[in-house]
Amino acid sequence: MQLRPLGRTGFRIAPLVLGGNVFGWTCDRETSFRVLDAFVARGFNLIDTADVYSRWVPGHSGGESETILGEWIRRRGRHDDVLIATKVGSDLGLGHVCLRREHLLAAVEDSLRRLGVDCIDLYQSHWVDKDTPVEETLAAFQTLIEQGKVRAIGASNHRAPRLRAALDAARAHGLPAYQTLQPPCNLMQRAEFEGELAALCQQENLGVIGYYGLASGFLTGKYRTATDARGRARGDAVQKLFALPQAGAVLAALDAVANRHAATPAQVALAWVMARPGITAPIASATSVAQLEELAGAAALTLDPDDLAALDAASTPPSATPAPGA
Repeated sequence: MQLRPLGRTGFRIAPLVLGGNVFGWTCDRETSFRVLDAFVARGFNLIDTADVYSRWVPGHSGGESETILGEWIRRRGRHDDVLIATKVGSDLGLGHVCLRREHLLAAVEDSLRRLGVDCIDLYQSHWVDKDTPVEETLAAFQTLIEQGKVRAIGASNHRAPRLRAALDAARAHGLPAYQTLQPPCNLMQRAEFEGELAALCQQENLGVIGYYGLASGFLTGKYRTATDARGRARGDAVQKLFALPQAGAVLAALDAVANRHAATPAQVALAWVMARPGITAPIASATSVAQLEELAGAAALTLDPDDLAALDAASTPPSATPAPGA
């Protein structure tokens, strides 16, 4: 497995990150353990979760994913061969996003307890907190780093102006800077990362782990019409994607490239993200070992220039102009 540097964190990661959002939601405890075992056995090494997973499930309060991940770590008796990334700041009952100092200092203790570790490898601001000065948030992260509870910090869901402001504030005040970014990135959702944000990440040498690599399952090929998604856990999100003008072209291009490589649409979709300029690795979740094995195959799939050009063209909305480098 060829590892890639994750920005300036000092970490080197495999080209696929396992998303923990499904643990305790659509993937029960024992199945989660089997998926995690298979992931590590294939040579992958970064697992991403968040303290809010899976608060949206009736009867859940958040922390379910971290708890399952912690139980897996305890059962195997080690985690020196994997990196653990989690996120903080989502609404866990306050009614709003919160990245205030006192919240971060308390939230990290809860995450450490659930994960059963002494230190979080990558601790990420999940959302932008417009009511808290970024200097306060970064100073809190500095405290956690100095206490040995966090190794590196990153941001998620930050647009270019906010990310740039945070990086400038870190330099101006001698505070730790975000070293990674977690934006949505897939064949159906290109605009949010490509362009100004991608250029900033490359300029600052930020590691980028793109989420929604399979667009909530839309790019797996299992949905062929909006009707197919009805009643599914992520059905609403998938149905919205079918309404986009490029939906049919993307699915057709995925099928064509997959057939040329004897691969699956999901493998092609992830391989496309892996090949994007500035992307370190996509995040994808799996609810079975068979699904994990399929997704892992993306790391061994090399798309040629014609493949990439066809996918780029299909995924560019009719009214859009391709971003530089696309």
